[in-house]
Amino acid sequence: MKKIMIGGAWPYANGSLHIGHMAALLPGDVIARYHRAKGDEVAYVSGSDCHGTPISVRANKEGVSPESIAQKYHEEFDDCFKRLKCTFTEYKNTMDPRHEEFVKGFFKDLIDNGSLYEREEMQVYCPHCEKFLPDRYVNGTCPVCGAEARGDQCDSCGSLLEPERLLNRRCAICGSEPELRPSKQLYLHILPLKEELEKFVDEHDNWRFNACNESKKYLESGLQDRAATRDLDWGIDIPLKGYEDKKIYVWFEAVLGYLSMTKIYCEETGQDFLEYWNNSYHYYVHGKDNIPFHTIILPSLLISHNHMHLPDMIVSSEYMTLEGKKISTSRNWAIWMPYLIDNYDADLIRCFFVAYGPESKDSDFSWSNFITFHNSQLVGAYGNFVNRTLAFINKYNEDIIPEGKLDPEIEKQIDETYTKVGECIEHGEFRNAMDAIFALVNFGNKYYDSEKPWTTRTEDPAKCAETLFNCAQIIANLAVLFHPFAPGSSEKVESWLGIDNLWEIKHIQGGKTIPKAELLYQRIDKKKIDEEVNKLKENTAE
Repeated sequence: MKKIMIGGAWPYANGSLHIGHMAALLPGDVIARYHRAKGDEVAYVSGSDCHGTPISVRANKEGVSPESIAQKYHEEFDDCFKRLKCTFTEYKNTMDPRHEEFVKGFFKDLIDNGSLYEREEMQVYCPHCEKFLPDRYVNGTCPVCGAEARGDQCDSCGSLLEPERLLNRRCAICGSEPELRPSKQLYLHILPLKEELEKFVDEHDNWRFNACNESKKYLESGLQDRAATRDLDWGIDIPLKGYEDKKIYVWFEAVLGYLSMTKIYCEETGQDFLEYWNNSYHYYVHGKDNIPFHTIILPSLLISHNHMHLPDMIVSSEYMTLEGKKISTSRNWAIWMPYLIDNYDADLIRCFFVAYGPESKDSDFSWSNFITFHNSQLVGAYGNFVNRTLAFINKYNEDIIPEGKLDPEIEKQIDETYTKVGECIEHGEFRNAMDAIFALVNFGNKYYDSEKPWTTRTEDPAKCAETLFNCAQIIANLAVLFHPFAPGSSEKVESWLGIDNLWEIKHIQGGKTIPKAELLYQRIDKKKIDEEVNKLKENTAE
């Protein structure tokens, strides 16, 4: 049994999740369910980032407290994940007292060992607003690529920035030109770690291409020490005299959420946190814009804190577009997850974001692909194979799986599929994993068609029994293989056949009585495609 830690990126609790967020995050649950089925111990952790500047921006606009905004969306996120059958071991938020306590302790340790040092720097101050501006309150021109950027990061080239480096700076609150004023902050020593970070990145050529490429680009473009504190009034207090009017910078405390949540899990299960952390295999699941935070910043913190275990596998997605256009939350050109979950099956959502997810390149969500995938793959291929086999047994064999012998070729196909799917999941190749499962579905359908049980039922009953027996074996194993992706339908099939979801070949005994099978999935009327596209366009602000 292996110990596994899976860290899902912490979404900002400043607005509803949309399909772009979910496409990046859902693979984490696939990994978690797979490893549990393998018999491994899994700590699958995440939470809502409640201290980010976007929360303060939203609160200012609505005239309410940041805490109320954060709590509202945290609860919405938690509900969305549960309805999508995500199996987090711990899903909390950065306002949790245990997280705050852990971050303060970690912060103090870095002060004590010299990894944090004080430095006076010129920071962006808005005279009109009479305050130092958080990074995301500063807009301007990226000094690296010349594109429009925020003060913390350029979405165009991926560079991590400091707001004072921006050209043509503007205050995001009032639009006026801010100035630079001196302010003392605590900085994390990152430059001395450059050689170790380069070695770490070079050793992990098993990461996705974008993770390797973006990390090397970041290292080559000029590594810099980063401020660990900021002049903010919303966040975690700094455990150091003289810093009462500042907060711990959100990038610092958010990535430490993986550690704080794993520590909570260990406390709940009676385990030593450091032993679990340092002796487990780590996956980190997130979008492209979060790559340097997981491959450079988090490792810098872990190295600085007694060389704790570093990331093993980075599962970083590219971007998802919508009907051929970039998602725009400001224009409402987005599909919000509460709406999608209210109106469509969780298995469909999970499977579609794997089959059409931005795994190795940008991908597009279209209502046509979404509904066509459901009708052709889940209903027409998988659901059809399960239903026609089990319904045939119900109708013509008195609900009893006939006696038979497993065909060697079928056993070989099943065994190879387990191996292929497992390897793909462990390497973050979820599309290939699903392709392999549907290849077995198609194999089963072709076998059923070629054996023609509707004919052999009367002409050759022994052959008919053999066909149904073998189809039942394929179905049982498909349920297990699909379980990490489509747990809803898998649980139904597993209950009908009386099997568990452990990652091993299932053998259904002849003579077993099964209940009346129901349809796994209901076909969606194609009219819904135009309805949804029109609704999307009507709700979009020009």
